[in-house]
Amino acid sequence: MGHTSLEKLIRLQKKTSNIRNICILAHVDHGKTTLADCLVASNGIISTRLAGKMRYLDSREDEQIRGITMKSSAISLHFTSGESEYLINLIDSPGHVDFSSEVSTAVRLCDGAIVVVDAVEGVCPQTQAVLRQAWLENIRPVLVINKIDRLIVELKLSPQEAYTHLQKILEQVNAVTGALFTSKVLEERAVKEAELEGAVPEGEVPELSGGEQVYDWSAGLEETDDSHLYFSPDQGNVVFASAFDSWGFSIHQFAQIYCQKMGIRSEVLQKTLWGDFYINPKAKKIMKGAQSKGKKPLFVQLVLDNIWSLYDAVVTRRDKEKVEKIVASLGLKVMARDLRHSDPKVLLSAICSQWLPLSQAVLSMVCERLPSPSEMSAERVEKLMSVGTRRFDSLPEKTQQLKQALLAVCGESLAEAVASWVMCFFPCRPLTQEELAQRRELARQRHAERQATSQIAEDPDSASAGGAQTATPTNNTNTGKEHAVSLSVKPAEEEEEKKEHFIAFARVYSGVVRRGQRVFVLGPKYDPALTLRTLPEGCSADDTVPSVPHLACCTLEHLYMLMGRELEELEEVPAGNVLGIAGMEDFILKSATVSTSPACPPFTPLNFEATPIVRVAIEPKHPSEMPKLVRGMRLLNQADPCAEVLIQETGEHVLVTAGEVHLQRCLDDLRERFAKIEISASKPIIPFRETIIRPPKVDMVNEDLGRQQKVAVIHQAKEEQSKYHEGPQVDSGGLVNLTTPNKMATIGVRAVPLPEEATRLLEGSAELIRTMEQFSLFAREGKTLEISQKTLEQIQEFRTRLEGHLQGWKWRNAVERIWAFGPRRCGPNILLNGVEGYQRPSVWQCLEGEKEKPEAATLRDFDNSIVNGFQLATLSGPMCEEPLMGVCFSVESWEMKLAPQFTQQDSSESGGSNEAEASSSSAGGQSRWRGDVTDCYGPFSGQLIAAMKEACRHAFQAKPQRLMAAMYTCEIMATAEVLGRVYGVLSKREGRVLNEEMKEGTDMFIIRAVLPVAESFGFADEMRKRTSGLASPQLVFSHWEVISSDPFWVPTTEEEYLHFGEKADSANQALKYMNAVRKRKGLYVEEKIVEHAEKQRTLGKNK
Repeated sequence: MGHTSLEKLIRLQKKTSNIRNICILAHVDHGKTTLADCLVASNGIISTRLAGKMRYLDSREDEQIRGITMKSSAISLHFTSGESEYLINLIDSPGHVDFSSEVSTAVRLCDGAIVVVDAVEGVCPQTQAVLRQAWLENIRPVLVINKIDRLIVELKLSPQEAYTHLQKILEQVNAVTGALFTSKVLEERAVKEAELEGAVPEGEVPELSGGEQVYDWSAGLEETDDSHLYFSPDQGNVVFASAFDSWGFSIHQFAQIYCQKMGIRSEVLQKTLWGDFYINPKAKKIMKGAQSKGKKPLFVQLVLDNIWSLYDAVVTRRDKEKVEKIVASLGLKVMARDLRHSDPKVLLSAICSQWLPLSQAVLSMVCERLPSPSEMSAERVEKLMSVGTRRFDSLPEKTQQLKQALLAVCGESLAEAVASWVMCFFPCRPLTQEELAQRRELARQRHAERQATSQIAEDPDSASAGGAQTATPTNNTNTGKEHAVSLSVKPAEEEEEKKEHFIAFARVYSGVVRRGQRVFVLGPKYDPALTLRTLPEGCSADDTVPSVPHLACCTLEHLYMLMGRELEELEEVPAGNVLGIAGMEDFILKSATVSTSPACPPFTPLNFEATPIVRVAIEPKHPSEMPKLVRGMRLLNQADPCAEVLIQETGEHVLVTAGEVHLQRCLDDLRERFAKIEISASKPIIPFRETIIRPPKVDMVNEDLGRQQKVAVIHQAKEEQSKYHEGPQVDSGGLVNLTTPNKMATIGVRAVPLPEEATRLLEGSAELIRTMEQFSLFAREGKTLEISQKTLEQIQEFRTRLEGHLQGWKWRNAVERIWAFGPRRCGPNILLNGVEGYQRPSVWQCLEGEKEKPEAATLRDFDNSIVNGFQLATLSGPMCEEPLMGVCFSVESWEMKLAPQFTQQDSSESGGSNEAEASSSSAGGQSRWRGDVTDCYGPFSGQLIAAMKEACRHAFQAKPQRLMAAMYTCEIMATAEVLGRVYGVLSKREGRVLNEEMKEGTDMFIIRAVLPVAESFGFADEMRKRTSGLASPQLVFSHWEVISSDPFWVPTTEEEYLHFGEKADSANQALKYMNAVRKRKGLYVEEKIVEHAEKQRTLGKNK
């Protein structure tokens, strides 16, 4: 197919039913970009000879060097199928786990996906992840099984063995899809049952829910049709391919070929070419039961045998006569220079690209099996519009009416232009007039060469011209052609200071976007209900709009069609298309929704698979360039959806990324593109957490700890206390009593470890806790916060589950007594109110609907001081100033002894002093509460905060302390011969293998392990070096895990002295991590530089 003109593509943009928005998803190195090259070559944008080698959509220099995709790229392609013409907006996404945020953004923009699976490796971890992302966004996938040539050349399988292997791969992919489908159906079933239980009278409930769970489960799955979900070649949603050799086919193509030769209808062949069918030559009929009768299946006989014989003739034996016969029988024309070429792959590609063109097979499958934008489901629209925990039916009426505008994509009835800014920005360097003129001349030359050169006979000059085309400097990536960005020539100094240009990556969901149009930009936290009450009726973006939170107005300066490494300027873009927009960087941070109606809600945020965990502190080499670094980091934050930029309390500028490769890309971008200065990055800042555990029952040599040692420890603690008379009083149960410096208040605090399940629940429910805290804040200020019914149900479920995890006499009524969560009021630590007689509003008041009583407020003058002290204590623990995790602090006594002068002064002002007395639960004295204390922000409040913080720290230190390390899950695919080396690298880096299983039909093993993030830097490189590239790990942040060793441990028993020696100088991993963090933060580290120093003596003179 020749080069398609821009006018034709613009014309096709208006036919919504003939548009296909698709992305290519796969595990790393499964052949996405090579496949994209073949599709791009079909439009004449690159030479077919360079397809698979050029990697056209990998436009960054580091992508070409590393050989992996790091940034999603989009291109618009034209495809003709019969009499219909289609516009295909193709997005190539990365496969590396560090860049899974790019996959999330690509999936949001599309209606369909091409999932690529390596025929040798099969379903890998990232394959499962991309299938899950496609499922969550309600987009339909099709399957391409790539690298089938490896089955012939590398594994040397026979056609029958290859057929069995391909069947297993299909089963693996369908198993992932089936698991996703089952979980969805069971979830919906549970919701329906919950609704039924609420509606059915009490007497009938046992009949519905009594002992029939298995039947209900199967019935729920049987009622739902799932036939369209699975991949099957006879359904036309599977293509078998070798992108590197430029061939691919679907069952439909071979059915068309053989229906004429065999005289069997095409529909029959399409149903029987894949499956347990064989042909009976005597009866000339297709029969079932090939496996039981030992016959060759049709797929092997009619398809694979032919491909295997072609590879045998061309690649293995290089039989010229047989090749000429094959070429003649297929009716192909192969150039003489291809027949004479020393590399057999060149001849193979020349034959296969004509016989089974990959682009034809894949694009025809895309057009037939994937939906157009006009076929978007109502379920997907509602899911897009339901922000956070809000249901669609709880949105304002005007907002709900927009659903019809989104479903009727092609209409302009409401003239709504809604675009979801997903992969918000990619940088674009503007061209000067000289560069534009130079590119214009090059374009003219290339066009003239294409006209002069025929498609069949290409002379060497044209080939070198094609090479010149690929040699375009990579630093011009993502820049426009002659229309793209034209700027007047400026002096060099001014040009350097000119800000970086960004192109926003967007999708139009309804209406028509026009250049120069005024639109509303809706931030992720925008609330349409609040705005509709504020703004006048019929307000548009052209009017003067009053200030509304998370709402801005802007003009769409330039619209672009994304063409890989080029941009084409457009005047308008109809609904259903993907486009680029210039001039939005001042209004959007990472992602936003754009609409001409303020009633439009912001679209739901993206589901990111990877969590940013790797931190580095960044500073400029020359301090005077700090403003450039700050600006560069702001631009990087906009350009990368997963990177986070923050300033720590210490003043350090910190960059948070998803992994080592992602970190390297961000640092390169900062140096070369955004800041354009020399920067120095610290060693990765490893996050840790501090926690406490129950006292261990055995010592370090697994000996049972007797009571004698415990008593010794308590005596030791008392001796230490006696040295400091003003210090905290610690009793044998771990209760810490601390008095403020002015002797006006005494607090008693005890620390208890939370159960592991409760900690995980608190960690995963941060958003709900934040909502509860916001409700309490509004209640204190006398305001009301509207919370949707769905959120209230989730909070109720959270409360029930927390009660289930906190069982036993120690946790009696603990959930009711929760005072606060921390740190930052939503963390995985709890503050309990254990003071008898002290009543305060519950943190669950959003569920109970109770109003704050006025007398309760007077009793709580210093309540916030206690909470703030707890927040400070949990934000930085005593071990190495890292946040606490899984710790419960219980305030068991709180005594107030007020100075007489304050009491007299207050009584004279208020006409009397109201005091409430509360008995302390453990101190045995009387706690006195004054109702008229109003100095809750004075010096005494500060002393109370400091006392609470210190009491929490001492209570924490009274228990066995442990560090918690961030852990990666590590999935490694390796062959049997390098398994030993893989285990060696893992054990050296404190890794722990969870399981190991062999992939059926291959000699590959899948090893699943956990690895501390602290030990992960350089892990992938070392693994590749030690295994000669035969094993490559995928690291994804998983959880926090307690390091078993005590960082403060010293040998105390006789057995420990015998085992570890007097100095116990064997490596203590927890101590090593703790000291490293303390050194980085400038805290005191107890270590001896010289120990047992001796005078050096020589052999010659023994002095």
